[in-house]
Amino acid sequence: MKVTRIFKKLIMVFIFTIMYCGKTPIQSPIIYGLVIHGGAGTITKEKMTSEKEAEYRGKIMEALTAGYKILERGDPSLDAVEAVVRIMEDSPLFNAGKGAVFTNAGTNELDASIMDGSTLQAGAVAGVKTVKNPISAAREVMEKTWHVMLSGDGADHFAKEQGLEIVDNNYFFTERRWKALKKTQEVEKHGTVGCVALDKNGNIAAGTSTGGLTNKRWGRIGDTPIIGAGTYANNETCGVSGTGQGEYFIRGNIAYDVSALMIYRSLTIKDASDQVIDKLSVSGGKGGLIAMDRNGNIAMSFNTEGMYRGYRINGSESVIKIYSH
Repeated sequence: MKVTRIFKKLIMVFIFTIMYCGKTPIQSPIIYGLVIHGGAGTITKEKMTSEKEAEYRGKIMEALTAGYKILERGDPSLDAVEAVVRIMEDSPLFNAGKGAVFTNAGTNELDASIMDGSTLQAGAVAGVKTVKNPISAAREVMEKTWHVMLSGDGADHFAKEQGLEIVDNNYFFTERRWKALKKTQEVEKHGTVGCVALDKNGNIAAGTSTGGLTNKRWGRIGDTPIIGAGTYANNETCGVSGTGQGEYFIRGNIAYDVSALMIYRSLTIKDASDQVIDKLSVSGGKGGLIAMDRNGNIAMSFNTEGMYRGYRINGSESVIKIYSH
C-alpha cells in the first residue's frame, strides 16, 4: 500500500510538470514615463494672455515629447532628464538658461543639478556665467569627477574643458528679465525648470536648472544645485525636482524629505509630496515639486497660484497643466 501511494504521488508530480513546465510566467507590464515642471508662482489665468499660454503649453509639450521618445526607445532616464531640461534651458520662457533672471549686478548666474537614482551619484554646478546648458555641466561633474558640486569660475572652466558649449554672458540677456530687474527689484516668483524620469529598466533620474532669484546678490546660491534640497533621486523610492523659494527648500531638505517619508512612514508618493508642501507652507515658504516613484506614480504638489507642469506615462497621452484649478 505504501508503495502504491508513493507511485500515485510520483504520477501526480509528473502530470503537474507536463502541464506547467515551459509555460512563461506572467510578467508585470513595463512602466516608464516622465514628469516635468517649468516653475511655480503667481501664475493665474487672469494675468495670462491666450498667446502666452499657448507658448508655454507648446514648449512643455515639446520637452515632454522629446523626453518620452528617449524613454520609449529604451535609453536611460538620465538621457531623458538632460534632454528635457536642455530644451527648457534654451527657451526664454523659463528662468533657466536663456531665460535666466538678472543679478543685482546685471549679470546672469545659473545653477543646475542632476541625480542618478540607480547609483545615488549626483552632480551640480552653481553660479556659472558662460555655460549655455548648465544641466549638461552638472552631468559632466557627476560622470567625469569624484565631486558633487563645482561653482563659479571653476565650474565655467571645467565645462569648457569638457567641450560643452560656452557663450558670452550677454547670450542670457532677455528684455523681459532686464525690465523685471529695473522695474521691480523684487524676487522673481517662478521659472525654475526640472524633470523626473523613469526608464524601462526601472531607473529613476531627476534634474533641475535655474537662473536663481531676480536681483540676487553676494553670490547667492539657492536649492537647485543642492542635492536633497532641490533635486533627489533614489530607485528605492522616487525622484524629485523642486521649484520655489530656495532658502526654505534648503532649510527643509524638501526633495529628500519626500523620499524619507516614503521610506520611514510608508507614505504614497502623493501623500508624501503633499505633506512636504504642507510643511513648506507652515515654515512660510512658497513653491512646488514634481515627483515620480518606481511604479510610475506621480505627484505635482504646490502651494502657489500655479505651476507649469506636465507628464506622460507609457500607454497614455501627455497631460499639461498650468493653474491650480
